[in-house]
Amino acid sequence: MSSYLKQYPDAEGFYGPYGGAFVPDNLKEEMKKIAEAYFRISKSHDFISELRQIRRHFQGRPTPVYYCRNLSEQAGGRIYLKREDLNHSGAHKLNHCMGEVMLAKYMGKKKVIAETGAGQHGVAMATAAAYFGLPCDIYMGEVDVDKQHPNVLRMQILGANVIPVSAGQRTLKEAVDAAFEAYLKDPEHTLYCIGSVVGPHPFPMMVRDFQRIVGEEARSQFVEMTGELPDAVCACVGGGSNAMGLFCGFLDDADVAIYGVEPLGRGSAPGDHAASMTFGTPGILHGFKSYTLQNEDGMPQPVYSVASGLDYQSVGPEHAWLRDQGRVQYVTADDREALRAFFALSRQEGIIPAIESAHAVAYALRYAHEHPRGSILVNLSGRGDKDIDYVVEHYGLGETL
Repeated sequence: MSSYLKQYPDAEGFYGPYGGAFVPDNLKEEMKKIAEAYFRISKSHDFISELRQIRRHFQGRPTPVYYCRNLSEQAGGRIYLKREDLNHSGAHKLNHCMGEVMLAKYMGKKKVIAETGAGQHGVAMATAAAYFGLPCDIYMGEVDVDKQHPNVLRMQILGANVIPVSAGQRTLKEAVDAAFEAYLKDPEHTLYCIGSVVGPHPFPMMVRDFQRIVGEEARSQFVEMTGELPDAVCACVGGGSNAMGLFCGFLDDADVAIYGVEPLGRGSAPGDHAASMTFGTPGILHGFKSYTLQNEDGMPQPVYSVASGLDYQSVGPEHAWLRDQGRVQYVTADDREALRAFFALSRQEGIIPAIESAHAVAYALRYAHEHPRGSILVNLSGRGDKDIDYVVEHYGLGETL
């Protein structure tokens, strides 16, 4: 484990001033039980051995690192992808979902609950629940149910109960709200398996730890492929799980620049984007403290992104700490840039990315153009099967982008 990861979070779940567990008293006790159970089993030979077997024989890990020859020739630099789109279920999410549901089984829970935006976490949770034989409820905003219909069907085929949420903007925040409300009714027998490095402690830490495999694999694969480390790595950031997974492999490498790419959406006006690190201020949402898009009264602002998995008002507390420390730079890509990258990767490399991941590809193209002798490694966090109907319906085949 890197020296950084040994230091953070502290015993109370804080990364500097961010993180913690701002929850009702009855949930504080439950969070402590979850943290204690996680620390016990995460050091257990049996748990580690089973997780490694699952990753190798069920998930298909390690996922490869791929050199984008055609994109690189166009952009001028060298662009590489960590192919999490080839992870079973189509995204990085299964890395932590299998671990969370294993924890639920260990704790004797009878049911798992989850939220989802783009549907990738929901599909991964439904997959893990089916594997371990637990019933699963997945809360999803009605807007995202319509946008991500293929993933809704996948969840239902896998046996999950998909519950549409009609409150508020009917997107990811409301899905999280509804999942928390359901969890509060029976925390003794259920486990709310949070879908990113957000929420009260210990979830930001647990999800990060399960996702670390991405960065650990990527670092060794890149060195084996090229004989050196990349000049830069980047990943899209909504809640931030795929980004933390990749970043963990490189945090101690001072010569590797790290970029988190936020969704600028339609522009910088409130309600037109979901770039909480760029435009937000410290606040508390869903049981943790981090940068949050909020008004003067501390109420969450409306957010928007073409990518359902990125339209969240806050970001993982560890990202906030890494931003303040200057170790990670947080940049933006808007809808148009992301969609152009979506079509560019599809047509020049034969890889259809998730729109979320296309935000990181968009930044990598920008970086490669500005650093023609440099190399950048992108976490391609998911595949775009879920997005193709929506993209074609609203943007055609990209002719007007």
